Amino acid sequence: MKVNRHLKVQGDIKDRGVIKWQGMMLTEHVDLIRAWYEEDKHGVKPVLEEIDLQLLQEEMILASQRKCHVKIKTWKEKNFHYHVGIIQELNKRSRSIVYENPEGLHWLSMNELVGIWLID
Repeated sequence: MKVNRHLKVQGDIKDRGVIKWQGMMLTEHVDLIRAWYEEDKHGVKPVLEEIDLQLLQEEMILASQRKCHVKIKTWKEKNFHYHVGIIQELNKRSRSIVYENPEGLHWLSMNELVGIWLID
């Protein structure tokens, strides 16, 4: 006997859930709905105000001077990315951060920077 996973029984009412709507969906509609769900998974880039940028700058300078581990949060390609390492250099001319982790040296653009935390 076939088991219907979508059948929900609430009292005397047998509800088929989303199955009852499947016949009404065109493939174009399904593709658009999937694309819409995929688009919703992406985050929105936070808008940093002047005070936020100043705090980020202070944290970067402090971490660079102390040579302690930091967790860096960046925004790239519609997603947040996290990096952990020790800041080796702050390059103001190219607006980049050079940090080192066990895998080697990595460069990040300051334009992508969203957050930074000291790990002690």
